[in-house]
Amino acid sequence: MADTGKPCVAIAGASGFIGKSLCAELSRHMSVVALSRRAPPQLHPNEPCQWRQADLFSLLQVEQAVSGATCGIYLVHSMQPTSRMTQGSFADIDLILADNFARAARKQGLRRIIYLGGIIPQHASPQAHLSPHLRSRLEVERVLGSYGTEVIAIRAGLVVGRSGSSFKILESLVRRLPLMLCPRWTQTLGQPIALSDVVTIITRTLQDPELPAGAYDIGGADVLSYIDMMRRVAKKLGLWRAFFGTRLFTPTLSRLWVSLITGAPKELIYPLIESLKHEMIVQSDILFQRYGLTAKTFSAALDEALTTTNEPLPRVHSQAARRIVRSVNSVCSIQRLRIPHGRSVAWASQTYSKWLPRFLAPLIRVDVDAQGSMRFYLQPLGLQWQSVLALELSFSRERSSETRSLYYITGGVLSDNRDGKPPGRFEFRQVPGHNEVVIAILNYLPRLPWWFYVWTQAQVHVFVMNCFGRVTRRLAEREA
Repeated sequence: MADTGKPCVAIAGASGFIGKSLCAELSRHMSVVALSRRAPPQLHPNEPCQWRQADLFSLLQVEQAVSGATCGIYLVHSMQPTSRMTQGSFADIDLILADNFARAARKQGLRRIIYLGGIIPQHASPQAHLSPHLRSRLEVERVLGSYGTEVIAIRAGLVVGRSGSSFKILESLVRRLPLMLCPRWTQTLGQPIALSDVVTIITRTLQDPELPAGAYDIGGADVLSYIDMMRRVAKKLGLWRAFFGTRLFTPTLSRLWVSLITGAPKELIYPLIESLKHEMIVQSDILFQRYGLTAKTFSAALDEALTTTNEPLPRVHSQAARRIVRSVNSVCSIQRLRIPHGRSVAWASQTYSKWLPRFLAPLIRVDVDAQGSMRFYLQPLGLQWQSVLALELSFSRERSSETRSLYYITGGVLSDNRDGKPPGRFEFRQVPGHNEVVIAILNYLPRLPWWFYVWTQAQVHVFVMNCFGRVTRRLAEREA
């Protein structure tokens, strides 16, 4: 990016509905680098921001993408699949993405990261009572600040914007169901906030170098239950709707019918509904007071979000997006393991390479060379002279550190490295502040026919990782 004399901000999650609005607003005040996993469909000469293609799963690409920026904005949530096969929880995926951004921010010298997360209920213990979604939001907040970069965490509840997933789910329910049996969770109170207020607060925060690092709640002017929000949406749309409270639907049943009615994938619906057991109410509106702003009412937020047309909304997660994800037979597999106190990722990788051939003997042999690279050989019937190189993992010393061991998947009959395709990655990564590591396979392209891979190699990998996790956990308990 050319030196314009303006401060430069890098936005991760720029292609989302909040990110697009931020790009438009911030481009009026500073240089903007917008990060996108895929190249944007159009690049106009008068584009107000510079788009840089970066896969957030790749630390190297993130380092290159944020180069030249002075601050970062992190808007990434990963509750929808990004590979044709995803093994692992959304929380572990979010952990890796946030860890990459935080490491890249430290290397490139970013002064501050602004993170948009979720409101954390004051009465809930982060360790015991929070939903998995909110626990993950809190973990991302902590990870972003684990490498020395100052973090401003802005916590919000439902953001009312036309393209927002949570709002589209709410509107879809109202448009498609004239009668609704509303479970208990629809009575939970929240404080929905207008998209424009979120954009304004983030912009002011970015322009306020004196704001101390920390977490700040933001919310709209009204405290409403989810059922009240639906009533107001129905009124705004001019639709007659009847809502009846019931205790028949548990959260599990609710997830099923909400996904069925709205078309939203279960990966998105399940965590959101689980989070609705918590009241998401702002404890203090410090930022609105600091900048002399008044939060918009829910009615005003709806006026901004709803178009004048009464055409039904498209499905929350489009078929086109799903086809893009499934167009490449890529695999993302992530498991989180507990390790003994004081042990490193190098210990975890060495322990794995020694344990695996014993566990799968005599069918698997592992050779480790002087550079730390590993080669896995299949031995049918346990006969060494019949061994076949299954996978070759080349250790990358220059891209590894005390908290990360990186291997490139460079060969073997189980990996598709033909036609110049980029190698997949196998890595061990320390979870900041915890005696845990994540073991991740990223961007892996299997060579087996897809259906055969899904029911064989993929299942074996998860089984092996679960068994190895039990081994490391027992070692941790023994040394505790």
